[in-house]
Amino acid sequence: MDGRFFVRAALGKAKESAKEIDGFYVDQFNNLSSINAHYRGTGPEIWKDLNGNVSAFVAAAGSGGTFIGTSKYLKEQNPDIFCATVEPAGARVLAGFPITDPKHVIHGTGYGMELPHWEHELVDEYLSVTDEEAIRYRELLAHKEGLFVGFSAAANVCAAIKLIKSGKIGANPKVATVLCDTGLKY
Repeated sequence: MDGRFFVRAALGKAKESAKEIDGFYVDQFNNLSSINAHYRGTGPEIWKDLNGNVSAFVAAAGSGGTFIGTSKYLKEQNPDIFCATVEPAGARVLAGFPITDPKHVIHGTGYGMELPHWEHELVDEYLSVTDEEAIRYRELLAHKEGLFVGFSAAANVCAAIKLIKSGKIGANPKVATVLCDTGLKY
């Protein structure tokens, strides 16, 4: 279904449910905790594990927390780190394109709306991945690497490979991405 409809419906139901049971509504699109967690956790982990030898970071944008927090941290360590975000080919709103296919398979991304805390200045490039590419890379990761991931993780790997092949980040780059979902629901 259209991601915008899905998000509005889910947010409304979550708010309603939290109110009914006196629960906590996380509000992932407006809650800065995700950005801060990736700024304090994912970014430093990548920096440490690669000994500061990072050419690029690639991540799909769901609520934006992973991309914003991690990119901000990495660029503070080295402003030359190339940060690219990934969107489904038919729902490239962050890149400034109209929605042509809101019913993509890359769940958890491409909701067809501007994200409340999005920081365009962190983005060096907007990359797109088609449904066919996400499906193919999901299968490749399972068969060749033994990684049972979902479509958004597959899209991240596909986009990272596209970036490497483009030559924009030099020879023998070190590109970090995240495998952010499991294949269990597919």
